[in-house]
Amino acid sequence: MTLVKFNPFEGFDSLVRRMNEWMSELDRSLASNGESSVTLVPRVDISEDKENFYISAELPGIPKEHIKVNISDDGVLTISGEKKHEEKTEDKNFYRIERRYGMFTRSFTLPENVKRDGISARYENGVLHLVLPKQQPAQPKVTEVPIS
Repeated sequence: MTLVKFNPFEGFDSLVRRMNEWMSELDRSLASNGESSVTLVPRVDISEDKENFYISAELPGIPKEHIKVNISDDGVLTISGEKKHEEKTEDKNFYRIERRYGMFTRSFTLPENVKRDGISARYENGVLHLVLPKQQPAQPKVTEVPIS
């Protein structure tokens, strides 16, 4: 008999991703007058090759000191930070403010074959690039039980 690891939340990540996409679409339709109803949500590209997974997040106008990348014990990678609003000056009148400001967070459940201690990040030209190296999955140990 083969034991298979069961994850009751296996499809949850794709559901959350779909809901984020729907909320972004809703926000774009509501924002046609220049006002936004939801918080800042960085756009990301996720890809992979034989050796690595790659995440690129658009974070224009945010200094790298205001960006944090964390990995929790349960394998969730979180990108968070804050885009601060420019100081308003008394000699400047704003007629329209369309850029978004505020706190942001994006979280992703990592596959089991990501080597967590090998993840690297670099930030250039407003884009955060993460490289998540793959490792060979641990082979289950089989122990033969003697029959008496």
